[in-house]
Amino acid sequence: MSLSAVRAGLAALCALALTGCIDSSGPILASSQDVFGPKLKAQLFTLRDGRAREPTQTEFRWNGELYERAGSGLRDISSFSVHPFENGDFIIQAVSAKRPRISEYAVLHKLADGVSLVWAIDEADADEPTRSAFCGKGEPKDPAACRIETREQLFAFARATAARARPDGGLMVRLPDGSEKPQHATSRRPQPRRQ
Repeated sequence: MSLSAVRAGLAALCALALTGCIDSSGPILASSQDVFGPKLKAQLFTLRDGRAREPTQTEFRWNGELYERAGSGLRDISSFSVHPFENGDFIIQAVSAKRPRISEYAVLHKLADGVSLVWAIDEADADEPTRSAFCGKGEPKDPAACRIETREQLFAFARATAARARPDGGLMVRLPDGSEKPQHATSRRPQPRRQ
């Protein structure tokens, strides 16, 4: 992977900005879900050497079809969509801010409520026969390490990445987005003292 791939491994959604991983000329998956609600505010971390590093915050808003960047860090991703995968995991399909016609992919694995691991789907996770059968090199003006075209190809690489469960990648912690109603402590009447 390139230096931008390491930097882009910041976390969660940031894992999508990796170069050297699978991509496609436009989106492959349709029917996105708003699994994060109308707003997603998240703290992202790079996972490296068993440690969470390089924290950054980001915010996205659901537009009815996908999540669009609404401010703060993660300028490499302009929008993304979330799609059910297997074993409770999701596939994230992202649009790069620098290459808006190219879609990039990651596996999102929920650890706990509001906490997820994200791994960029990397062709290196798959075996050689899968890479040989499914990886295209893109176009002369827009080369790719592994350009895919079908849902079958995407799922084959996603399964390989999910099976590896690497210690690197990203950690996403969902933060309150301000739309939640504050919880007020219930007031208790003081208990009479016993004598």
